[in-house]
Amino acid sequence: MAAPVRQRDAVRTKREILEVATREFAERGYAGARVDEIAAQTRTTKRMIYYYFGGKEQLYVAVLEAAYSRIRSAEREAEVDHLEPRAAIRRLAELTFDHHEANPEFIRLVSIENVHRGEHVAKFSSFAHLNSPAIELIGGILERGRAEGIFRRDVDAVDVHMLISSFCVFRVANRHTFGTIFDRDLLDPDRREHYRAMLGDVVVDYLTGADG
Repeated sequence: MAAPVRQRDAVRTKREILEVATREFAERGYAGARVDEIAAQTRTTKRMIYYYFGGKEQLYVAVLEAAYSRIRSAEREAEVDHLEPRAAIRRLAELTFDHHEANPEFIRLVSIENVHRGEHVAKFSSFAHLNSPAIELIGGILERGRAEGIFRRDVDAVDVHMLISSFCVFRVANRHTFGTIFDRDLLDPDRREHYRAMLGDVVVDYLTGADG
């Protein structure tokens, strides 16, 4: 009877480690983060962290995988198939907008991994499989939009994903420099709905326009 309890404890401990590690890596980067500090903030030891994850790099990759999994999970739960194509792609863009605003640690983690030229995610094929559902979801919306004569732009799902992500990531990642230079807070609550609608308009207007 003790095994299920130990299993639940292991799941809970791993979850707590990932939560603390997410904050540590997002705040200090891969090089600056310390496994000793992560262990000190959890109910475990450095040895147990290595037992569960294998090492610092594996823990960092697990943090990245968990971060990407959360946005992919939110996209799967969006239920946009019943919406007409323009509403569906707008809903997906708004979901990304909401997620990135609510999870600034995700933006910092992605930025940190780009500083490292993506060397850690490149070592693990799981990232391609993890993110392919997002492309498939957008691709399905694009196919419906073209079939109905609504979307006329010759563009693929990866391009649309980039368009949406670039707006959402920039707004969070560049908040401080942009605010200093232009005296405008991109996360100002009073302008939130304006930017949220702007993103949807940009994506929809681009897809419904014609090349050339």
